[in-house]
Amino acid sequence: MKIKEWMKSATDLRFNIPIEGGQNDPRLLPLFDALRTTKDPDEALEIEAGIWALWGLSGDEDIDQLMTIGISALGESDGETALLAFNEVIEKAPSYAEGWNKRATLFYLAGEPELSISDIKKTLELEPRHFGALSGLGLVYIDIGEERKALDAFEEALKIHPHMEGTKTQVHELRSIVIGRGT
Repeated sequence: MKIKEWMKSATDLRFNIPIEGGQNDPRLLPLFDALRTTKDPDEALEIEAGIWALWGLSGDEDIDQLMTIGISALGESDGETALLAFNEVIEKAPSYAEGWNKRATLFYLAGEPELSISDIKKTLELEPRHFGALSGLGLVYIDIGEERKALDAFEEALKIHPHMEGTKTQVHELRSIVIGRGT
């Protein structure tokens, strides 16, 4: 079955089977396997979108509503509203990785690298396959001048999602810097 057909059937099944939500959704495993093995960049984008869609489901309607509020506020540069929403998500669902990841993104955009790193580490504790969090960690490390750590984070992200072109570029550039320093 082609991945596009599988994703459609998985979407159709969403209302027929119980969903654990977020990083624990059983539909993620075949998507991660397909992401690692596909050679087709367009298929990789579809698979990535499916993973993000499942990560975005908490399995709790109230949490999902708070995430929608936070993400919308983030998109509108309303950091205060986004922070309130993501804090409430984390308070009510501390084992939901995407709540931590979105707050980490907010902290990064607000110029709070240490807070961002802390939330990214919690995201990765809950969802070690979170290529978005690993890429974000790489960006934070670049911003604070930790090129070796940035390179490590980007390389880990590529092990999970080998089709991220921007991350591949970062790895190439950082290798030159790190090798040039001998670190």
